[in-house]
Amino acid sequence: MSQTAFSTLNLNPDLLSNLTSLGYDAMTPIQAQSLPLILEGKDVIAQGKTGSGKTAAFGLGLLQNLKVKRFRVQTLVLCPTRELADQVAKEIRRLARAIHNIKVLTLCGGTPFGPQIGSLEHGAHIIVGTPGRVEEHVRKGFLCLDELNTLVLDEADRMLEMGFQDSLDAITDVAPSDRQTLLFSATYPTQIASIAKRIMRNPVEVKVESNHDNSSISQHFYKVESNDDRLRAVRLLLSQHRPESCVIFCNTKREAQEISDDLEDYGFSSIALHGDLEQRERDRTLVLFANKSRSILVATDVAARGLDIDNLDAVINYHLARDTEVHVHRIGRTGRAGSKGIACSLFSDKEHYKVALLEDYLDRPISGEALPAEHLLDQPTFRPEMVTLMIDGGKKQKVRPGDILGALTGENGIAGSDVGKINVFDFCAYVAVKREVARAALKKLENGRIKGRNFRSRQLR
Repeated sequence: MSQTAFSTLNLNPDLLSNLTSLGYDAMTPIQAQSLPLILEGKDVIAQGKTGSGKTAAFGLGLLQNLKVKRFRVQTLVLCPTRELADQVAKEIRRLARAIHNIKVLTLCGGTPFGPQIGSLEHGAHIIVGTPGRVEEHVRKGFLCLDELNTLVLDEADRMLEMGFQDSLDAITDVAPSDRQTLLFSATYPTQIASIAKRIMRNPVEVKVESNHDNSSISQHFYKVESNDDRLRAVRLLLSQHRPESCVIFCNTKREAQEISDDLEDYGFSSIALHGDLEQRERDRTLVLFANKSRSILVATDVAARGLDIDNLDAVINYHLARDTEVHVHRIGRTGRAGSKGIACSLFSDKEHYKVALLEDYLDRPISGEALPAEHLLDQPTFRPEMVTLMIDGGKKQKVRPGDILGALTGENGIAGSDVGKINVFDFCAYVAVKREVARAALKKLENGRIKGRNFRSRQLR
């Protein structure tokens, strides 16, 4: 018998026979690695993409743990969007169909609050919901978590991206400390590491696909003569690779601003980051780049230091870095989990000493490759998938990410899957939405109310 058969697990016989009837025979890699640990009651951090079978991994764990006769909320699954919450609840119900009388309830924003209170009064074993709405029910006393034994954060990276950190903190603060916590995430940014440290007990890490190391970065070098050549080379490389997110590293503040302006003039979606920006401009720049409504960030090393901007499709070194360690740090920001990253470096004859240092470090000769074909400059430039809407209300007006998501996705609203990152500052908030629904989203914000008030909103160009 294969080691990855579900029957090798110490699962309730009813769950096992139901799995067979659903056609689930062998476990996926994420299930094989995480389920035995989950069934042992350990806290688990599992890294794997949507479609990896993670819902069944935590779903079977929480169902095994459930005391059906105890009609109290024993499990809470938090998801970033209503669509995912509905999908997860549906899957848990399928997995549980051989066990009678299990009640699974969804609590999401963008749907009326009143009926949810009624459903909670009738009781449930498992709650699946979005952080903002779940936190509201907890805060107002409609949802009691005193008997919670399992907390699941599904797509935790996306929840943090959408600005749900405060709601997650508020929920975990009131949940019993002797619970089991399971965290599933496609990526593992520093924010996830810090939240895991705070809310989990000796978590075991499970990773399904290998994360990038420098071997997953494809390095290319191009020789240029003048600054005009450099800009042309950058345009050719961008036109060929069409990256969703790319950082171009420059050595001076002035150069960063000029190159970004020049690329904008040529129709690219570019924005600059350097030490001369005021804090407000810097915040806005980072929001626009991180939420994918600008695809190119032109930055100095100093400005980019300590920023959480990993997982880039491409890095371009407009000039070679002053030392090899900086070069390695720059290019290490590319290479998504399980896919190749591209690092393109431009150099001239004057930089021969930097080239020699890099050759020593890489242990290979560096000679200039041929640039992409000139005709690429004749094609239209590419536009990012997202645009950003700015709302003139923030934390000081008690605006939270869940309120914005609810305002956008409520009655006749846009789909939760069309909403990207939500960033709330003291006096303003930014929300990324897919370009094709931008007009409808703006209309929804202009005509709707957030926290019972109308806030001015506009699209950032």
